[in-house]
Amino acid sequence: MKHFSCILLLALFAFAGTARAQDQTFKKLREESAKGIKNTEKDTTGRLWRKGGSFGLNFNQGSLSNWAAGGDKLSLSLLGTLNVFANYKKGRHSWDNNLDLAYGYVNTTSLGTRKSDDRIDLTSKYGYDIGRNWYLSGLFNLRTQFADGYIYPTDSTREFTSTFFAPAYIVLSPGLDWMPNKEFSLFMSPFTGRWVVIRDEFLSNKGAYGVDTGKHVKSEFGAYVTVNWNKEIAKNITYKTKLELFSNYKERPQNIDMFWTNVISLKVNKFINANVSWDMIYDDDVRVFENKETGIMGPRLQIKQVLGVGITAKF
Repeated sequence: MKHFSCILLLALFAFAGTARAQDQTFKKLREESAKGIKNTEKDTTGRLWRKGGSFGLNFNQGSLSNWAAGGDKLSLSLLGTLNVFANYKKGRHSWDNNLDLAYGYVNTTSLGTRKSDDRIDLTSKYGYDIGRNWYLSGLFNLRTQFADGYIYPTDSTREFTSTFFAPAYIVLSPGLDWMPNKEFSLFMSPFTGRWVVIRDEFLSNKGAYGVDTGKHVKSEFGAYVTVNWNKEIAKNITYKTKLELFSNYKERPQNIDMFWTNVISLKVNKFINANVSWDMIYDDDVRVFENKETGIMGPRLQIKQVLGVGITAKF
């Protein structure tokens, strides 16, 4: 309709014999046409790919001097997080990729330096739309850590328990994915391959994480479910959760492994955020925790909670 009006206006100018106005009108039409082509190209690219991410840096410091109630003279903590995504959508095809990284440490005068967080989590998922928000999908997930990890039986002793790719969990899974909206995803697969990798020789020789003594890889086959939800639950408050469940058909299928991570983010202003995160892990193959009543080593529910205020940048 807009172009028809311009043409009609041009015809009136021509009928009036105003050649100069005619030239200016043609020039304007050419410019508008060129802008329309550029905008169409940008919109098309935007519909195919959505890319972005966020970076966060939280720092906390505390000090005491002549404090009657007691405590550490100095405590420092630092936590860095990075989340990036690249999602593709065209017709019935979708391909979602997400990388979640975190590393943090805490230092106190009495306990020294210890890790407070350490995570590498990469997920890539392809889906084919079969209707009613259901997708035939294939999922790949890799989860490991950056640096050495320890448990501390006492304040003065520590035991080496993990490092980069020891363990690493690799999941390859075909299944069905239900995505009623952009905020929620439920992926289910009764036929999933999972590999536990122990790159470190010391941990391999101990048979850590269920891998046979002296071996570096344990293969598992079972059922896998993962739930992802990312929702702004109130103004400037976002809740993000990821739950993974795996049942190993080969060994104790009733003992379901769980990895559940949760983050609540409160946006203070454009750059300042407050975050509360808590993770829960149950891995039936991690039998390093002692029952103080029986003295038997076995698996336990692992819980980690982190609270921080710091700088957040989105891109």
